[in-house]
Amino acid sequence: MSDTALEQTKAPQITFLLFLVLGAIGALTPLAIDMYLPAMPTIARDLGVADGAVQITLTAYTAGFAIGQLIHGPLADSYGRRPILILGVLFFGLASVVSATTTGIEALTWVRTAQGFAGAAAAVIIQAVVRDMFDREDFSRAMSFVTLVITIAPLIAPMIGGYIAVWFGWRAIFWILAAFAAVVIALVFWKIPETLSEENKQPLRFGTTIRNYFRLCKNSVAMGLILSGAFSFAGMFAFLTAGSFVYIDIYGVQPNHFGYLFALNIVAMIIMTMINGRLVKKVGSHAMLRFALLVQLVAGLGLFVGWMLDLGLWGTVPFVVLFIGTLSTIGSNTMGLLLSGYPAMAGTASSLAGTLRFGTGSVIGVVVAMLPDGATWPMITVMTACSILSAAFYWIFGRKA
Repeated sequence: MSDTALEQTKAPQITFLLFLVLGAIGALTPLAIDMYLPAMPTIARDLGVADGAVQITLTAYTAGFAIGQLIHGPLADSYGRRPILILGVLFFGLASVVSATTTGIEALTWVRTAQGFAGAAAAVIIQAVVRDMFDREDFSRAMSFVTLVITIAPLIAPMIGGYIAVWFGWRAIFWILAAFAAVVIALVFWKIPETLSEENKQPLRFGTTIRNYFRLCKNSVAMGLILSGAFSFAGMFAFLTAGSFVYIDIYGVQPNHFGYLFALNIVAMIIMTMINGRLVKKVGSHAMLRFALLVQLVAGLGLFVGWMLDLGLWGTVPFVVLFIGTLSTIGSNTMGLLLSGYPAMAGTASSLAGTLRFGTGSVIGVVVAMLPDGATWPMITVMTACSILSAAFYWIFGRKA
């Protein structure tokens, strides 16, 4: 047997270092989104455009990300995880360079779309790689720890982005993203083996791919899990789209202090991720998912009550923290339940879930961006609605998994 064949069939050794590398790869999109957030008001002023126009550039990234997942998943199921991952990260880095040098909001919007399309490869393939290694409960546990590593990026990214925007200008953010992409490519070459064996590779046939997507879409349980995760994410995306404007422009938070408030969200997510990682093997994915959905629903309703009572910044921040804190637990358990039912097409299932997650987030982002500037109610009411829909799709459909 050739060395190549041995590399493809040998199970990779699961180490803490491997989790760190997977987390670094998965951090591409959190960095591309979260490092950008505190600079958005500055970009609007620098380019002479309305707040909504800059918010659309964030939505453009997630739209490209959503479309990219439809493409990268089937490609990864056919040609292997590693080559698609390397090409995706390479083009992500190139798009970062172009974003750093663009001079108009229209060009920035289109380039961010391309950047999101390329960055989707990392998100899809990480989940497929972990699924190649683990069964359902172990997948959820492993993804919790990978997610824990990934959350370091959004923990520090807004703080770094805020200081970079103040000290060096917002364009420097994209130069840093380009450099990070180069580091990720080096890590993939060094540490990530091919986890898809030759016998499990799926022939790339357009008709087969479409049929696989329709097969998933016609399954009410699968769609219940996917949409539960999608609306949970969309609620967070309402905050990502409008949160910096609400905190900075309405509540008077300084741009370089925004990152500290944002970090509270990530600390909550880390705590929930650690709880999930420790308990999911004992109580199961369904129990952890129900708990997280209940916490998120309470947070969504709390946001609405805080807005109705006009409680200001500190009537908003705690419930945003609770809401976003549940995301990794909801995401890892919905994906674990989904992918356990489709082990032979994990890439395709992950692609569809990711596409609908980010597609829903993009639509929600556009809705929030189109609503009036200078008010908190668009963000808050949308987050509340998303928490209700996320819980409803699981309880009506997904709990049968």
